[in-house]
Amino acid sequence: MSGVRTQSGIVRISVLLAAIGMSLGVLPAAQAQDSAVLFQNVRIFDGNNSTLSAPSNVLVRNNKIETISTSAIMADAQVINGGERVLMPGLIDAHWHAMLVRPTPAAAIAGDVGYNNLLAAAEATDTLMRGFTTVRDMGGPTFGLKRAIDDGLVAGPRIYPSGAIITITGGHGDFRQLSDLPRTIGGMLSRMEKIGGSMIADSPDEVRVRAREQLMQGASQVKLTAGGGVASPFSPLDVSTFTEPELRAAVDAAANWGTYVAVHAYTPVAIQRSVAAGVKCIEHGHLMDDATARLMAEKGIWLSTQPFLDLAGASALGPAEQDKMRQVVAGTERVYALARKYRIKTAFGTDVLFSKALADRQGTMLADLTRWYTAAEALTMATSTNAELLSLSGPRNPYPGKLGVVQEGALADLLLVDGNPIDNIRLVEDPAKNFLVIMKNGKIYKNLLAGEMKK
Repeated sequence: MSGVRTQSGIVRISVLLAAIGMSLGVLPAAQAQDSAVLFQNVRIFDGNNSTLSAPSNVLVRNNKIETISTSAIMADAQVINGGERVLMPGLIDAHWHAMLVRPTPAAAIAGDVGYNNLLAAAEATDTLMRGFTTVRDMGGPTFGLKRAIDDGLVAGPRIYPSGAIITITGGHGDFRQLSDLPRTIGGMLSRMEKIGGSMIADSPDEVRVRAREQLMQGASQVKLTAGGGVASPFSPLDVSTFTEPELRAAVDAAANWGTYVAVHAYTPVAIQRSVAAGVKCIEHGHLMDDATARLMAEKGIWLSTQPFLDLAGASALGPAEQDKMRQVVAGTERVYALARKYRIKTAFGTDVLFSKALADRQGTMLADLTRWYTAAEALTMATSTNAELLSLSGPRNPYPGKLGVVQEGALADLLLVDGNPIDNIRLVEDPAKNFLVIMKNGKIYKNLLAGEMKK
């Protein structure tokens, strides 16, 4: 009898939780829904054009946009009356660390793995609720989280995983203590290596093995650190780490799998060496010079950079790391000026680490791009441009289909915005209020207009 009462209690609690979710306008990922949704009377920002469409109707069937028309669409579908609000593509963050957003640096390395995964799952849901329906994860043990999201166990964005960051002894991503040295070649792995956060490789052969291991686990691209970084304790910013043959070993391994290598690099030497080795995307680049920017433009190399404007990203770090962050912040104006000057293919990302509060400002960082770009250009960068970068994964793309646009045949990642973000991009800073509907892969995860829906 006690078992029956317990089961009944669970049912009552489940019903209550579902009711709470509905009252907040948030729909759980597993909730059954019709296979078709019709957005009526919306003005479309399609991810490319700087002007909105005339009032239109958009039919989503299963996980794709089936029809877009200014005429009425007759379909057996759930109807959302947009009231001439703006329908736009889901946002994309091209430099994210899903496993490293919320824990402290110490907890990320030495904390309980199970708890850290649950923490990352909670953050993944919040990321989706901020309107970011896709992220390119640039280092961390995210394969399990990605699977949980794809299987519907957790609500979260699409994840393009890199797997473990590949670094050198003493490089950015080597979080060992001096007491852990000397390393025994072929000996025990460090804690970060054991949990899949980063891998240390000090020869072309080691790089090749570590790159292949990430690809074996499902990496959509491979990430190396070609120069020093802010967060790592023994990694000065000016240091160039991998040799060109080491970088080329990763490039060859990735190319054999039909994908590419992205590298963390700030300085001209680190960037130019990476370009010579065949790397296709530079992450950060804040300390580059004119000649390096020109080289990237000539070679068609992507720049995935971030609008770092203050020390908020280093608040959880020590004084030495904060000093390095000041150098990066000082280079932000220059990197965007050079990107514009040479028309470098530029992606938007945030690179949030160790701070839930900073993650909550993900939309604010997007809006900050208007220091250098128009609102339409910034929104295009965070949608169709970022999607173009994702497509470099080729056959390793975990989500084949067109992302970042509102077009017939594209994957249905959509936001219904209460206002016009082209006129006021600051709307993206308050997604809880201004993103009325959030859809990913044709499923509605949030709908503040639920009372206005009809069949």
